[in-house]
Amino acid sequence: MDKTTLTFGEIALPADPFAAFGIWLRDAEASEPNDPNAMSLATVDSDGLPDVRMVLLKGFDRRGFVFYTNFESRKGEEIRATRKAALNFHWKSLHRQIRIRGDVEIVSDEEADAYYASRARESRIGAWASLQSRPLENRETLERRVEDLGSQYGEGPIPRPPVWSGFRVVPREIEFWHDGAFRLHDRYRLTRTGADDWTASRLYP
Repeated sequence: MDKTTLTFGEIALPADPFAAFGIWLRDAEASEPNDPNAMSLATVDSDGLPDVRMVLLKGFDRRGFVFYTNFESRKGEEIRATRKAALNFHWKSLHRQIRIRGDVEIVSDEEADAYYASRARESRIGAWASLQSRPLENRETLERRVEDLGSQYGEGPIPRPPVWSGFRVVPREIEFWHDGAFRLHDRYRLTRTGADDWTASRLYP
């Protein structure tokens, strides 16, 4: 690392991107009214046409940023085809955002099983009931599937669907952005130069 801190006015962050991310996420958990772990996820289809949607971060460490989905959904298919994605966290209450770009890997079965088991029973049933991103005739059809699956599993264990698991975005770049007066924002881009080495550079707003 060629810089020890990132300076945003009077605010200093460690130049370790994961430590800095953790600080800003904790700040957001204290100030955001809803879903401080919400992030936009950008992918591209086979024609290079971008897609973006909101998903929830379910974990992060030095390996990357994890979320879960149906692999047969549009985002699942696009990610599996390219193994690349971009994320954006925007915390309006703090006037901050973090942008992440990188490669994508599939989490281990053990990680996916552990997270799936931690979900509410209704959410586990929903993972089976939803043929995510496919045409749905009407709401009643979905509700009927949920009811039928609830009866099928009763009070017993609900296994993780084979097409439902997690993706980990392994960052190549992480950018920290803080709102500035008159659009003179503070921006730092951290670029990976090795397994655990990063170069930090300040950017024009």
